[in-house]
Amino acid sequence: MSSIASLSAAPVPRRLLLALLAAFAGPLAAQSTPSASADAPAAATLPPRLITGNPLGQDVTGTPATVIQGEALVLRRGSTLAETLSGTPGVAATAFGPNANRPLIRGLDGDRIRILNNGGASLDASALSFDHAVPIDPLAVTRIEVLRGPAALLYGGSAIGGVVNALDRRIASETPEGVEGAVELRGGSAAREEGASAVLDATVLPGAAAGTGLVLHVDAFRRRTEDLRTPGYDRPDGAGGSTRADRVLNSASRAEGGAVGLSWVGRNGHLGLAVDRYENDYGIVAEEDVTIRMQQDKLALAGEWRWAQGPLRRLSGRVQDTDYQHAEVEGDGAVGTRFGRNGQDARFEAEHAPLGAMRGVIGLQLERSRFSALGEEAFVPSTRSRQQAVFLHEELPLGALLGRAPTAEAAPAAGAARQPGRAEASDPRGLREPRLSFGARLERSRIASAGDAPGADPQFGDARTRRFTARSLAAGLLWPLAPGWQASVNLARSERAPTDYELYANGLHLATAAFEQGDPSLPTERARSLDLGLAWQSGPARISGQLYRSDFSRFIGLIPTGADADTDEGPVPIYAFQPVRARFTGFELEGHWRWTHGRGEGAHWTELGASLDRVRAENLSAGEALPRIPPQRLGLSLAHGWAGWTLRAEARHAARQDRVPAEDEATPSSTVLNLAASHRWRLADDREALFFLRLDNLTDELAYNASTIATVRRLAPLGGRSVSAGLRFSF
Repeated sequence: MSSIASLSAAPVPRRLLLALLAAFAGPLAAQSTPSASADAPAAATLPPRLITGNPLGQDVTGTPATVIQGEALVLRRGSTLAETLSGTPGVAATAFGPNANRPLIRGLDGDRIRILNNGGASLDASALSFDHAVPIDPLAVTRIEVLRGPAALLYGGSAIGGVVNALDRRIASETPEGVEGAVELRGGSAAREEGASAVLDATVLPGAAAGTGLVLHVDAFRRRTEDLRTPGYDRPDGAGGSTRADRVLNSASRAEGGAVGLSWVGRNGHLGLAVDRYENDYGIVAEEDVTIRMQQDKLALAGEWRWAQGPLRRLSGRVQDTDYQHAEVEGDGAVGTRFGRNGQDARFEAEHAPLGAMRGVIGLQLERSRFSALGEEAFVPSTRSRQQAVFLHEELPLGALLGRAPTAEAAPAAGAARQPGRAEASDPRGLREPRLSFGARLERSRIASAGDAPGADPQFGDARTRRFTARSLAAGLLWPLAPGWQASVNLARSERAPTDYELYANGLHLATAAFEQGDPSLPTERARSLDLGLAWQSGPARISGQLYRSDFSRFIGLIPTGADADTDEGPVPIYAFQPVRARFTGFELEGHWRWTHGRGEGAHWTELGASLDRVRAENLSAGEALPRIPPQRLGLSLAHGWAGWTLRAEARHAARQDRVPAEDEATPSSTVLNLAASHRWRLADDREALFFLRLDNLTDELAYNASTIATVRRLAPLGGRSVSAGLRFSF
């Protein structure tokens, strides 16, 4: 049994979850009736993808983006955001075991991928080290959006590779119809997973007008896992040999959390406040007796207001205060190192009145945080960071300039209400009028190191401060070529300020088994990116492809120096953060075809899906590949649905990755087969239920993740054959 089994859990989220489950006892006991929606065939067209990352809230078909919500999210939920996004073109995972697992987009990770929660910053330590988890659990999420490449410009230099935005409804933007809620129970065999979540939304004080009032939100979740079972593998023993194993040692976890939100929804806007807590105790797979005890508390205030006339049509904002901390606990219970990050972030957007045909948004983003790492294993000093940014996004339909008449698929009226969780109707063939977009962002950063603590051994030197100004520009063009066809071009010039650890690190990092050295004189990181897209949609069928290239003139990489440092752990290689020339190129292809058979109650449907992606990343200064780059991947799926039932089979193939730097080793290819079945039915009083059963890794294939850091890859293969099941009731 993992050492984490002895860790105690806080009682507050548990009581909150039990109270919510009791509140749903009535709905769960309701008598089932036939479901009209379940018996109906699939919709004639696939739903449009509405991305809230676009500040104008328009349909962005043709943008390199992915949205996962509703039933698809329930069926794909994993224990982490990265696992939930598994199989998404262009998205991989760092996979430091099953718990510390951060999304990686187009070969970029760390501070080049921005993790957001409802559009606000997730202040944590996950970008600092691969063994630090992201404090967002998919059980508490209702929608996940992924923006890849230049589309993420407005979120700053730390989104130079992309954005993952996890959304929930803790601050309501509309009133529920009476009382709405859901409860979800799930379990899996590979890690003996037990998970439960519950959510409740209710209008506790109706307003004078329809659709207005005071809305209460309550949610809670719990998740428990044991050490992950794998196919048999040779586990390195640290002494040059290996032992046979069938589990990822010290990979158990205990996570729980909850939130309460209160919002006023008016006719022209909303304002709400939410408080939430997240706790996670999990094992570090690189060390058999070390666990991390993580806690995050967050207070958020968010709102939006709209006007039909005047110079401003919409004003929205979000302000957050976050207190994050985690302790790395040794096997004897002693705390080795404590990490903390607390701070505030704010983001405001104002949509101006149309300037002729042009619509746009101007915005302001502020962020400040204090970071501390205290203990014998700290390799970064305590720091203070501040960031101020202004940004602009404008869109111009080109139909009038080209002599084309406006189409029915015109942009929504300026100031119109946006509902991020709901897709709006649009022409299934996509955009029918050319559209030009352009954006800019000016960002100023200040990063101060406290240097060595009084009385401490010399390690980080004197206190010092660096200031940076980063400028980013982007332009895009969406162009309809023929009925159903649409092309896109996106250009960007981006800058990113170095992080505190890239500037000031100086010490042994056990997660990477390296002595890491920062460089206080580092310049901003610069990149020029080109993204070409082509999309086709006809009724239920759609195909999309992206071809991209990013050239970095100053890519800040962790580069081996060839020297060793003498430490208490013995000699370890020295790696230094250095600016190098780098190039990322790749493509993403995805297609879905759906056929409907029969009519009326006997109708059924079949859907075929396919995806293919590849990225190559080169350190041009050294003439070799960059580390941890995903291999070429191919996905195939076949689904059939009738009378509320859906059966699905999929295959995911990862090619051998042998384009690696000299200090790394090749990762063998693997093919994983998955099966799934689900059934949706309607209960009394418009309540619905969804049952699912999954069989993952049917052939018990031994597979490794090429994006996992080399020191851990052989310690943590992917999970073996697993059966999981779940039941979700909603009303």
